Amino acid sequence: MSPAQAGVRAESLYRFFRAGDEETLALRGVSLTVEPKELVAVVGPSGSGKSTLLACLAGTDEPDGGTVFIGDERITHRPEPVRTRIRARRIGVLAQRGNLFEHLSVAANLALVQRLVFGAVRDNPTDLLALVGLTRVAGSYPGELSGGELARAGLVVALANNPAVLLADEPTGELDSITEGQVLDLLAMVADSGVAVLVASHSTQLAGYATRLVRLEDGTVVT
Repeated sequence: MSPAQAGVRAESLYRFFRAGDEETLALRGVSLTVEPKELVAVVGPSGSGKSTLLACLAGTDEPDGGTVFIGDERITHRPEPVRTRIRARRIGVLAQRGNLFEHLSVAANLALVQRLVFGAVRDNPTDLLALVGLTRVAGSYPGELSGGELARAGLVVALANNPAVLLADEPTGELDSITEGQVLDLLAMVADSGVAVLVASHSTQLAGYATRLVRLEDGTVVT
């Protein structure tokens, strides 16, 4: 797989949430850029805005102000079907859990993504799983996998659309330190292949893999 050369750029993102009379400003003018071959770590305490930032970058949430570009293509402030198409073609999303449909085998999950994006299965699922040492679980269901296997299978599913940008939200939060290192090795390999990778995490290991760190506090970039 060779991804298109395009990074992600956010300009002055603001995001408000309201509950009754209470208002929370989750993002306060956040700007950042992740270029191809970069692995950028977004760190900060719980509630600092990391997940909100990733949702806005992925186009699954709309900022109240500011703009996000995937390469030279604007994804924000466009109709939901347009955002969905851009995300399907250009963005991979890796969450802490729930990356695979439970009723489908690992291979079927991969095939489904490729059919939805390309109209056909372009890569042999077994070949894709071989990249992360999971060939033997191609026919297994998510509930039959270990935590480490689920994380690696989720990564392959996130890459099945050959994205230019990979957004990962706490992808190692439930893993032991050895398995966490293996997943971070894979994320670094993805970045080296030309993908722009942004990882939001509390991981202390992540700093050793990242091209640079971006720290959020109260919805603001502080470093």
